[in-house]
Amino acid sequence: MAKKKKKKPKCQIKLQIPAGAANPAPPVGPALGQHGVNIMQFCKAFNESTKQKEGIILPVIINVYEDRSFDFIVKSPPVSFLLKRAANLAKASSQAGKEIVGEVTKAQVLDIAKEKMPDLNTRDLDAAARIVEGTARSCGLTVKKNEEK
Repeated sequence: MAKKKKKKPKCQIKLQIPAGAANPAPPVGPALGQHGVNIMQFCKAFNESTKQKEGIILPVIINVYEDRSFDFIVKSPPVSFLLKRAANLAKASSQAGKEIVGEVTKAQVLDIAKEKMPDLNTRDLDAAARIVEGTARSCGLTVKKNEEK
């Protein structure tokens, strides 16, 4: 039985692309084109794998190999995107710390922490929640404690 040759990696490209909406325009086209990757092949594969999450910006890591083939890993949306969606905001504060533009509840923070857990560098939910709270502060959001009704 012949051994399968392992592909030699050439580079790794990290992009943030709207789900189901990758096209050859910047930033995708120039980033992939300079490494000789078939741009349309990537766009079709990415759009097919993310079409159920339309409207969400997704980080993607593209591994390019020396034979110009590629594979990619789609991560969960950025914490700032999830926080803005939870607070119903179009954009975050331009002056974090001085300007408060909205608020999120502790329950929303915990939900976001659970969703982002595989991408964060912690296995502890409380630590993940603190990371999300820190991002909330830098986006100009306050975290309000849950009140029992």
